[in-house]
Amino acid sequence: MISVEGLKVEFGAKPLFADVSFVVNDRDRIALVGKNGAGKSTLLKILCGQQQPTAGVVAIPNDTSIGYLPQVMRVADDTTVRDEARKAFADSTALKERVERMERELGERSDYESEDYLRLVERFTQEHERYLLMGADNYEAQIERTLVGLGFERSDFERPTSEFSGGWRMRIELAKLLLRCPDVLLLDEPTNHLDIESIQWLEQFLAQSGSAVVLVSHDRAFINNVTTRTLEISCGHIIDYKVKYNEYVVIRRERREQQLRAYENQQKEMADMRAFIERFRYKATKAVQVQQKIKQLEKIVPIEIDEVDNSALRLKFPPCLRSGDYPVICEEVAKSYGSHRVFADVSFILKRGEKVAFVGKNGEGKSTLVKCIMDEIPFDGQLKIGHNVQIGYFAQNQAQLLDETLTVFETIDRVARGDIRLRINDILGAFMFGGEESDKKVRVLSGGERSRLAMIKLLLEPVNLLILDEPTNHLDMQSKDVLKEAIRAFDGTAIIVSHDREFLDGLVSKVYEFGGGRVREHLGGIYDFLRARKIDELNELGRGERREESGERILKPQPSIATSFSLSARDPFGVLNPQPTKQNYAERKELQRRIGRVEKAVKECEAKIAEMEKRIKELDQLLMQPENAADMVLVTEYTTTKSALDTESDRWMTLSEELEERRAELQNL
Repeated sequence: MISVEGLKVEFGAKPLFADVSFVVNDRDRIALVGKNGAGKSTLLKILCGQQQPTAGVVAIPNDTSIGYLPQVMRVADDTTVRDEARKAFADSTALKERVERMERELGERSDYESEDYLRLVERFTQEHERYLLMGADNYEAQIERTLVGLGFERSDFERPTSEFSGGWRMRIELAKLLLRCPDVLLLDEPTNHLDIESIQWLEQFLAQSGSAVVLVSHDRAFINNVTTRTLEISCGHIIDYKVKYNEYVVIRRERREQQLRAYENQQKEMADMRAFIERFRYKATKAVQVQQKIKQLEKIVPIEIDEVDNSALRLKFPPCLRSGDYPVICEEVAKSYGSHRVFADVSFILKRGEKVAFVGKNGEGKSTLVKCIMDEIPFDGQLKIGHNVQIGYFAQNQAQLLDETLTVFETIDRVARGDIRLRINDILGAFMFGGEESDKKVRVLSGGERSRLAMIKLLLEPVNLLILDEPTNHLDMQSKDVLKEAIRAFDGTAIIVSHDREFLDGLVSKVYEFGGGRVREHLGGIYDFLRARKIDELNELGRGERREESGERILKPQPSIATSFSLSARDPFGVLNPQPTKQNYAERKELQRRIGRVEKAVKECEAKIAEMEKRIKELDQLLMQPENAADMVLVTEYTTTKSALDTESDRWMTLSEELEERRAELQNL
């Protein structure tokens, strides 16, 4: 479908990549991977014809249609959402108008025997059949399905596009691209402006699509669910792996290890030959053997080792002051814009050291609540920041706020203070801006490079409360892994707004779901939350019971927190002063969480006990049969299952006793 031969791209003296050749076949699912700045976006622009290579050929058949979604684009604001999506069917609309015009002409004319009339009939028949084959009559239903899948409400369809943020406008462009059904889809970071549910919908859409797909994405789960082939851009070359991304990582590591072993063996063999030649060079009796060794040495073709880009983002948060036990306390927080209620009755407490995720569809209030915590916008209710809390905030648009006229070094030099200015070059080098890279202007940086630069600005000051709003957008996979490890090792508290499932997995212990004007708390990791949400969508019956079992808790108004904590009028920084009261709010909430966890464990035990008792009954029936009396496999399984049942019964007794004790403590508070 697309054939690339000998492609070369140069910016200045050093080529971005050279001698690149590959083919995109029908229904291929290709992931284009590599570090930021390696040339992934450039290659997509070349494939769609927006940029010309320095050398090489890109061959595309004339009848092949290509759809390209760039990272950033300008979107028209002169129509509604539905009308903008209809532009995807501009060709179908024009064809329909031609068919209707010919149909009217056929009805008005009476020269049925003329050649001109017969040609018109033939042309009308061809165009009408083509229109029916395109299925254009169903485009309104296709528009609705696609827009809803990408997160739009039906009430949004008639709203002007100018009322939506840049991220939502990008969704409209993505919808138009998918509705056109091109032969080849070129997608550059399509998940950056999507929430988790929309990403899952897009995965299913692409899996069922008849188009070939070439995509750039740093969402590992998305790539593994969509693609079956991986093209790696590394150190100026492209290597084609006919496997998914996870398999590619393993194969690349094994391949390099094999090359290293073969290279070491070859070097040893060559060293032995050189030693023989040097030892017997001037000995007449060994002259023939020496000449043979010299010829053998000349014929050896050195084994090449795949270059590996070992530059990595080494991220370490500086030491910070210890914050109070409760960095953030929300009590019945609500926010509205005019008559539109974003959320209401949000009450929760974050403990020091907790790492939580804010998830939900775009526009449901995640970033709004973050702005409330930052005191950037007014709100209703009480929101208190604890003692010694120092906040570090990374916003979604942080990279776009950089001054494009400055160099990388000047950008950091302007915000650095004190002794840190002596270490600017070291810091830039740790973020892969070493050497000449620090003299680059911000305007020539890729999206990922800008994000890294914005992250440096965040890390120049020690903080103990990190608030990261989509921190992984434009970061490559290697940088995301290092950032994840750094946050995991961070001593302070972290609030992470993200749609990246793999990034959040193993990082957060609690998920706050935003939707429908409410905020729901889910205990457990991101995949625990996703499993619970999928059950809720499949069957709404018993919704409350399932949420209780899965650890979900709707954040309803809590008893006034003023009974447990008060703020001193002399404390402008919000230092919490515990007051001795009969009912301590924080203790009660923690106890309720413990009870919830124990109740869940008790139910799990009961389910396991019931399953093992059922199996033991089945084994009893089998062992009573004469032919199975000497079957040691069944006997061993019976003994093992009976032992496991006894252990699980003891555990159930212990948990049940603990549950009663916790409930008694709760009543006494």
